[in-house]
Formats: sequence, structure tokens, C-alpha cells
Amino acid sequence: MLPPHLGSFDPNDVVLLLKDVTGQVEERETALRERDIQAGRHYSEDLPIEQVPSPAYEKVFDHLMETQLPEVALYTGVLTRLVLSVYANPVLVSLVRAGVPCGILMRRYAARELGCDLPHYGVSIIRGKGFDENAIRLILSRHPNQEIVFVDGWTGKGMITHQLEESCKQFNAHNGTALQPTLAVLADPAHSCSLFATREDFINPSCCLNSTICGLISRTVHNTSLIGPNDFHGVRVYKEFAEKDQTARYLDGVCQWFAPRRNEILEQFTHLCALNRTPDWSGMQAVRRIGENFGIHDINRIKPSIGETTRVLLRRVPDRVLLREAGHPDVGHIMLLAKERHVPVTIYPDMPYLCCGLIADKRGGIE
Repeated sequence: MLPPHLGSFDPNDVVLLLKDVTGQVEERETALRERDIQAGRHYSEDLPIEQVPSPAYEKVFDHLMETQLPEVALYTGVLTRLVLSVYANPVLVSLVRAGVPCGILMRRYAARELGCDLPHYGVSIIRGKGFDENAIRLILSRHPNQEIVFVDGWTGKGMITHQLEESCKQFNAHNGTALQPTLAVLADPAHSCSLFATREDFINPSCCLNSTICGLISRTVHNTSLIGPNDFHGVRVYKEFAEKDQTARYLDGVCQWFAPRRNEILEQFTHLCALNRTPDWSGMQAVRRIGENFGIHDINRIKPSIGETTRVLLRRVPDRVLLREAGHPDVGHIMLLAKERHVPVTIYPDMPYLCCGLIADKRGGIE
């Protein structure tokens, strides 16, 4: 049975296979969470306290909404066409939370530009625990003869690619299935998957906010005191942020550019089809170099890409931010967040990413 719809996403855009744990899951101060995570507590057991953006940050976000949506539309069209060139009858399964806006845009592009009605679900995946097997079993039962294509917004190091491979392996062993870890992303700066629209680390406004651009839902929770063996993974719904919700504005804004960019989408899709898209994992190699140069032995404290750096600044305890070059127009919101949080910025050109967030070492406690 499908769960009741959650959050502010249009139910025609996505079926969220999630359990509502609003008011039940603990929300903790960032520095305390960081200390406990680095001491071994799993990040999915509770949530950080989400804040609404400052007026200055809202202004930067508005500028990105004015300038970046045509590029998101371009990459959405390219990725959707690429997926449909490989899989004739796919089911889109977006990884909650950052993957859901991308999956919605792909579903809308397929319907409006190609006349295809693609089923679309939102499913939790948690590093170290895997995807929600209850959700995947339900999808397979509803679409037995269709190929699942997992969708995410971007890659950082490529850890989700690894997690997806491990999750499919375990799921197949438990269920006698042949589920493949097929992952499609708008941007693959990690060079860790073959279905992507670009490998440039481009700025997508959907990475710049938390719940207020992701249907007012939290990232997913898996705590055995809240999530039973037959439950879907949990989310909290931030109804109190409804007045700040940018979800529909973002999605509708991108869709307005599908038709104007038709020719460019076709050209870039044709170009991409001719490329060798085999992953070479050069992003992970760059991350290991960063670890050596900055004395960081735990690569989980290294968060490369615009999307991941933004997450570090919004909900972790940053040590510093690395920029590939000074003054790049795509990192304005990074610079503002770093300034607001008093995080030092270092120019570091030796990486395929525009920026990289380094998480502070809190194993010794909180200063």
C-alpha cells in the first residue's frame, strides 16, 4: 500500500515512499551532532536543526534562480534523452532528498517533450545502511517488467555509486532478483557513473537550500526506535517553512526553458552519445590527494563539488572551503555562507571540482 503524500511536492510528480516521523525524531545542534557522528553515531539517527536562509543569502539564491535555470533545463533534457536511449521503459527512482527535484524534472521533460509517462518514486538511501529495501520491493511489485533507474542530482566523491552497488548486491541476495545499480545524475564531477548530462561541477539552485527546495522534507532518518522492520525510512516535514518554500518556483521555472532549449538539448545529447562515458573515478583520486595535502585520513570529512560543499556549510561543522579558482561566478553563495559562518577559504587548483568542503575534526570534543 502506498503511504500518504508528504510535503509540498505535487503528488502527480512523485510518489514518496517514506514514513512521516515529524515531531518524533530528535533534532540536535550541529556541533553536538558532528562530535557524535565522528565518534561513531550514525548520521541518520537524528536530524540537524534546519534554519531558514538569511536575507543576504536569499538575494544570492534569487540571482541563481534568474541565471541558472536554462542550464538546468538543458542538462535535464540531455539526461532524460540519454536514459531513454538506453532503457525503453524505465521507472525513475530518485534518491531522497537531493535526487527528487531532478527526477521530477526528468519526468516532466519526458511527458512534455517526448510524450512519455515515466513512473517516478522517491526512495531513501543512507550511506553505510543502503537503500530502503521495503520501498524497492514495492516498486518491483508494481512494475515487474520495467528497469529501475536511480536518479540523483550530482556526484561528490562517488560514494552513493558505491553504496548503490552494495545495496543492489545485498538486495538481490535476499530477494533472488537481478536489480542493477543504474544511476543517472545531472552532474558527475566524480566521473563515477556513465549516465550523466555533464561532468562539469555546475551550480544548480536546487543544491543551495535544504527542505525549502525539496518539498519541505528533511533528509531521511533511520532509527530503530522510529522505523520498524516493515516501515519505510522516515522524514520530517517542515510545515513551518511553507512561506519560504521555493520548490514549485524552482521546478516550474526550469520547465519553462525546455522548449526554448530544444535545439541545444538535441545537439548536446548527440555529442554525449558519441563520447566514451566509462567512469574513471578521477574525483576520488583528487579527494585522496586533498586528504594527503591537508592531513585528513577520513575521506568522509572531505566533501567535494558545489552541492556537497553547500551541504557542509548548511548542516555540518566546516574546517575550511577549497576553491579551484578565485572569483568564479558559480561560487557566490559558497563565499557568502563561508563569510556568515566565519569559515576560511583556500585556493586549491588541483581538483576537478569548483569547490570542496572540509569538515572539522571533532573527535576530541567541541571547542
